[in-house]
Amino acid sequence: MNKLVSSSGVIAASVFLTLAGTTTATAQDDPLPNLNVTTVLEGLAKPWDAVVAPDGTVLTGERSGRFVIRDVDGTTRELDADLDDLYASGETGLMGIELATDFRTSRTIYTCQGVQGGGAGTGSGGTGSAGGGGSDNHIAVVSWTVDPEWTALTRTGTLIDDIPFADGGRHGGCRILAHPDGTLYVGTGDTASPSVPQSRNSLGGKVLHIDADGSAAAGSPDRIFTLGHRNVQGLAIRPGTGQIYEVEQGTSRDDELNLLEPGGNYGYRPDRLPFIYDESVPMTDPTRVPGAIEAVWSSGSPAIATPGLTFADGAGWGSWNGAAVISSQQGEKLLFLKLSDDGTEYVDEADALVGTYGRLRSLTSFGDDGAFLVTTDNGSNDKVLLVTPGVN
Repeated sequence: MNKLVSSSGVIAASVFLTLAGTTTATAQDDPLPNLNVTTVLEGLAKPWDAVVAPDGTVLTGERSGRFVIRDVDGTTRELDADLDDLYASGETGLMGIELATDFRTSRTIYTCQGVQGGGAGTGSGGTGSAGGGGSDNHIAVVSWTVDPEWTALTRTGTLIDDIPFADGGRHGGCRILAHPDGTLYVGTGDTASPSVPQSRNSLGGKVLHIDADGSAAAGSPDRIFTLGHRNVQGLAIRPGTGQIYEVEQGTSRDDELNLLEPGGNYGYRPDRLPFIYDESVPMTDPTRVPGAIEAVWSSGSPAIATPGLTFADGAGWGSWNGAAVISSQQGEKLLFLKLSDDGTEYVDEADALVGTYGRLRSLTSFGDDGAFLVTTDNGSNDKVLLVTPGVN
């Protein structure tokens, strides 16, 4: 079984529009295909997520609170939206964006975002160490509709309003995955609080599973699908399998890729010392959390900060078709992980775009040719990039 193998790979990136150049890394026996990278949007500040609509419109949102699109004519413009109650500070703000499975007919979009006051934010998680602070600020999953002309987003409801919040916004989680069956999975952070990841009285440090009206999906009591996580920021379905994976950011080490099992506990328990958030504990601790599920992959030391996940899905990826693709902020790269047939371990890995675009965050599949979107996370002149497999 491969665990903690050092990364190596080869990549050439042909970059069009605003950038040009080719980068290479150390060759390996089974190199990745060349990557073509094009700039879709630029001049952004921390675009946390990006999605593509059936008509080809690309929508992104800046964490500080702004929705921006590139329409089918290639025009970039801002969308009107009521974000007056947005809490944007630290790691929290306007974060996850997802299209409803029935977007073609419903025009529904979901966001996961920090909210100032109101709601039941501290009611579910408690206060202090249990809920991550005594304020009424919280994290919510909000539904919107967008008009056919893509001019404005209109709020239509709040599906979840009791995801706990940390003062200062640390560990907000907030990835949304729309499942083909119409339900939603939501990754949350542990608010840097010692008891939250293992507490069934808090929605922090979990993957939630809800129906489109916000109620608990079948088999997910109290909306909790899995627990024992630190900060879930990537969710994706492995093509052709139905398997759901998440990536979460580690402490100073051990970012993880996990294969989710309903009701599974992934073993993060940072409460070894009374009332102290103890990040020296293992990310997966089977001794203190009996039955904890081992990660499919972990980064080892140091952590590379892993906020995004998708899968290489298309014949253009060659032998890497079906590989997990993970973004890295600290490592400033993409990491490809080729998985075993049953998906419980990885069998090969390769790096791409190392140091080419700085910190990388969100990953979203795009179209039927194996392409995906990636957002940069540098704080100024950030971009939404389109990555497609090329020919070696």
